[in-house]
Amino acid sequence: MTNASTILNTAPADQRISVAPMMDWTDRHYRAFARLFNPTAWLYSEMVTTGALIYGDKDRHLRFNDAEHPVVLQLGGSDPAALATCSKMAEDYGYDEVNLNVGCPSDRVQNNKIGACLMAEPALVADCIASMKQAASIPVTIKHRIGIDDLDSYEHLLNFVDTVAATGCTHFIVHARIALLKGLSPKENREIPPLRYEDVYRLKRERPALTIEINGGIQTIARATDVLQHTDGVMIGRAAYHNPYLLAELGGSLQDLPDRFQIISDYLPYLAEQLKQGVPLSAMTRHLLGLFQYQPGARLWRQMLSGGNAKTLADVELAIDTLKAITQQAAFKTQADHRSFAEQLA
Repeated sequence: MTNASTILNTAPADQRISVAPMMDWTDRHYRAFARLFNPTAWLYSEMVTTGALIYGDKDRHLRFNDAEHPVVLQLGGSDPAALATCSKMAEDYGYDEVNLNVGCPSDRVQNNKIGACLMAEPALVADCIASMKQAASIPVTIKHRIGIDDLDSYEHLLNFVDTVAATGCTHFIVHARIALLKGLSPKENREIPPLRYEDVYRLKRERPALTIEINGGIQTIARATDVLQHTDGVMIGRAAYHNPYLLAELGGSLQDLPDRFQIISDYLPYLAEQLKQGVPLSAMTRHLLGLFQYQPGARLWRQMLSGGNAKTLADVELAIDTLKAITQQAAFKTQADHRSFAEQLA
């Protein structure tokens, strides 16, 4: 791990670390927590459909905290005019970037012509991207698979990228698996189609002027280090959620890695503010379960955070006191030098 972290710390500054958009996971409360681990990682919203923004409560979907920057809104849709409208909303709300989802394989989004199924229609995707770019001055990027179903060759991938790049889009986030839209669930599509990193590496070699960021199966520092030798950035998904400390290891020197208990301390003011605004405690504590992943005390932390009052308290002071107490008890399962810090939370 030492060698891998050292390599990452000497990587060019323009190599990007991102946290993937994940439905039900990468909401604003998670993003506020994730930011404490890494000051420069790009944080993505959950995918939001154009219909939800145009016809629904746009503020509920779009509001975020200033500390989240740089933050990206990911849109789902296939109507160029609707995507243009929503891209302008993203700019008006202060997002740093807007991204089009062409990777989600679920049946529900396919039925609405959203996600990975759009890889079969590169010209339509290009129209969408062109409209988004015309409507907003912030960068417009795209996240897609290397292919779908029978459109699974490198040649199909290259044609798709070239068609979209003709609009002036230069940043492509490539999930290095095809999506099998018939017969596999979304979960299976994250695991069963084999990873084809070489296709993404080849794309970068053959289109060096484009920014190519890689996604898929990247769960360790060593794997991230390896793929960054061939691409312009790496997007981490579930690994960054279940073990958020991975973000710290990716972004900081070994000497400057943050203390987990300090992260909890830094998160408490945000938690208190949100509680005062009526946000349920469980909406925030559910994102904290992985803080001690692979550490002594991790199981105790998860058990206590998931149970009873820790999920349902509405009184701000009592909720904060409860979280502090849980932190203290978990601390006594970890190294001695952490105990004294945790005691300071009381």
